[in-house]
Amino acid sequence: MTIRKASVFSFSLLLLTMFGSPSIAQNSTTSDELITVDGQSVDKDEFIYLMGKGSNGSPGLSRKDFEENLELFINYKLKVREAEALGLHESFEFRQEFEAFKENLKAPFLIKNSLEEGELRKSYARMQEVIRASHILFQFPPNASSEDSLIVLKMALKVRQEILAGGDINALAVEYSDDPSARTNQGDLGYFTSLQMVQPFEDAAYGLKPGDVSEPILTSFGYHIIKVQERKPNPGQVKVSHILVRVNQDNPNSEDQAKRKVADIYTEIQKPTTVWEDIVKNYSEDPATNQKGGLLPWFSVGNMIPDFENTAFALTEAGEVSPPIKTRYGYHILRLEDRKPLDSFEQMEDQIRSRILRESRSTMIQSQVLAIQKSRYGFKENDPLVSRLQNELYQIPKEQFQNQINQLGLSGDEELFKIKSTDYKISDFIDFLAWDEANPKPKNQGYFEFWYDRYLGFLLDQKEEEDLESSNKEYQMLLKEYRDGILLFSLMNEKVWQKGIQDSLGQRRYYEQHIDNYRWEERMPALIVKVLENDKLENAKSALSNQQYSEAFVEEFTEQARQNTPLAYRIESGKLEIREHPILSLSNATPGFEELTIEGERYLLLKGETIPAGPKKFEETRGQVIKDYQEHLDKQLLENLRSKYAVQINKTAIEEAFVAINQ
Repeated sequence: MTIRKASVFSFSLLLLTMFGSPSIAQNSTTSDELITVDGQSVDKDEFIYLMGKGSNGSPGLSRKDFEENLELFINYKLKVREAEALGLHESFEFRQEFEAFKENLKAPFLIKNSLEEGELRKSYARMQEVIRASHILFQFPPNASSEDSLIVLKMALKVRQEILAGGDINALAVEYSDDPSARTNQGDLGYFTSLQMVQPFEDAAYGLKPGDVSEPILTSFGYHIIKVQERKPNPGQVKVSHILVRVNQDNPNSEDQAKRKVADIYTEIQKPTTVWEDIVKNYSEDPATNQKGGLLPWFSVGNMIPDFENTAFALTEAGEVSPPIKTRYGYHILRLEDRKPLDSFEQMEDQIRSRILRESRSTMIQSQVLAIQKSRYGFKENDPLVSRLQNELYQIPKEQFQNQINQLGLSGDEELFKIKSTDYKISDFIDFLAWDEANPKPKNQGYFEFWYDRYLGFLLDQKEEEDLESSNKEYQMLLKEYRDGILLFSLMNEKVWQKGIQDSLGQRRYYEQHIDNYRWEERMPALIVKVLENDKLENAKSALSNQQYSEAFVEEFTEQARQNTPLAYRIESGKLEIREHPILSLSNATPGFEELTIEGERYLLLKGETIPAGPKKFEETRGQVIKDYQEHLDKQLLENLRSKYAVQINKTAIEEAFVAINQ
C-alpha cells in the first residue's frame, strides 16, 4: 500500500526562509495550547509531533534551533490560516485529494488490516518450509443428511485407526480415497507450501510432525486423513528448459518409440559439440517452448507435477542436464538455467494478499473483524426479531423484504440491534438497502442474512472510523498534517510559485531592482578537451595548436570528435567564469592554445579573449531571478500575514515543548 506520508513540517522547512520574528503577544492560555493564530488554538502536541518527524531520530535541539523552528512553525500556521480564510479547504480539488488520502491513511489503523497483516505474516512464515504429505479423502454423497455425514466421519475414523495400527496410507488411499488422483499417486500429494491447499487442510498439515496422522479434517471437499511424510526448508524457485517427447496412448508402440527417441536425444546431448537450443528446436514436441530453447517460467514447489518438479529441484548447477524422466505428458529431459531463494516478504506481500482475499480466509478475517467490532462497540442484537426475519425472509429477494415485513405485521420502528447508545430499526435497514443499490456487490448475493451482515458490517466499519477520528492520537495527527499540508501547498502554489513563474513584469522589475546580484565574474570563451585515450593526444594537439578560438571552429571540432573518436575525449566549451572553473582557473590568461597536466590528466585548451566582469542579461539568469522573486513573494506574504493575524503564545507550553523534544 502506498500512502503520501511526507512530513508537512519537514516540507515547510524546505520552503520557508528565515525571517525576523513576527509580532507575537504573550497571553494566559491553557497549558496544552502552544499558540493561537487569529484566535484558533494550536496544541503543543502538534508541534512536538511534527518536530519529532523532522528530527529523523536525532538527539534534541539547542535553544537557538528550537526558537528558529518555532518561528517556522508559526509561519506555517499563518499560511494554513490564510488558506482557510480564502476557502481553499472548501474547493473540490482539496476535498477530492483529502478524502482519497483518508481512505489510504485509515487502512493501517483498522482492525481488518491488523488481522490481514497477521494472516500475511503467518502465510509467509509457513512458506519457509515445504511439506510432503499423503491424504485420503472421504466425500459426502449428494444432498447428504446429517446421518450421511456421520457415516462418512465414522469411516474416516476407522481408516485412521488402521493407519495408526501400522497400515500404509498410500495403499489405503487406493482402496478408500474418493480423490480421483489417488489411483495414480496413491494419495501422495508431493510437496506443497502455504496457500496451495484450502485453509483447513493447510492448518492441519502445518500442525503435524513427520509421521503424524491427523484427525479427520473437514473441508469443502469432505473429510481428509493427512499424514505428513517430510518437512524441509523451501528451496525457492527454479528456471529450467526441457525437451519433451510425447507418448501417444492410442498407439501401443508409441511408448517404446518415445523411450528410444529420448534415449538417443540424451546421448546426443552428452557430446561437447551439441548445442542445446538446436536439439530442442529439432526434437522437442512441446510447441509452446521448442522455438525458445525449451525455456519455462520460474516456478516454485507445488506448481508443477511432482516428478517434473522433483527432478528440477534436484539439479544444482546451471547447465546441468537430467536423465530422461516420465510424466503423464511423455518423456522429458531437463536443463537447469537458474535458481533463486524465496522472495522477501515485501516482494511477495501483494501476491500473498491477493491470494488470501480470493480464498475462504478473507471470510474468516471478516468474521473475526465483526466479532471484535461487536465487542468493542457494545453491540446488542434483538435476537428474537432477527431470528424471525431470518426464517421468514429466507430465500426472498431483497426487493420483496418490505412487503413481507408488512405481511408479518412488523413495524419499521422495531429495533434490530443497538450499537453503543444508538438504536437501529427495521426502517433503517430498508433505507440502507435502497442507498446501497448504487454500490458494487459480490456476484453471489444471498438473501436476508447476506444483506443483514452487509448492513451490520457497514455500520460497524463506520463506527470504527468515527472512533479513529475521535480517539486515535496518531491518526488525528497524520490527518491534520496532511490536511494542513494540502492547504499550505495550495496557498504557496497560488500566491508564490505560480505567480513567480507567470508574472514576467514582476520578474523583470525584480531583476532591475537587484541587478547587482546577477553578475558575471571575469570570463573567457574556451574549448577544453580532456584526453581520455593517450594515443589520440597528438591528433587533438595537431588540430588545435595552430587555431584561434571561434565558435564555428569549436562546433566543427566537437562534431568531428563525436563522429570519429567518441570515446577519446571529454569536451567542454562556452563562455566560462575563470575563477570558478577548476581547469581554466589554473591556465594563463593568454588567448590561444595551451596544454595542461593536472593530477595526471591531460587537457588541451583553446582560449579566446577575456571578457570583463559585468551584469548578466535577464535572459541569461531568468531561472535564478524566478527563484529569488518567489522568495521575495514568500517574504511579502508572511509580512502581510503577520500584520493580518494576531499570534499569541503560551510561554509555559513553549517551555514544556522544549523539554519534551529534548527528552
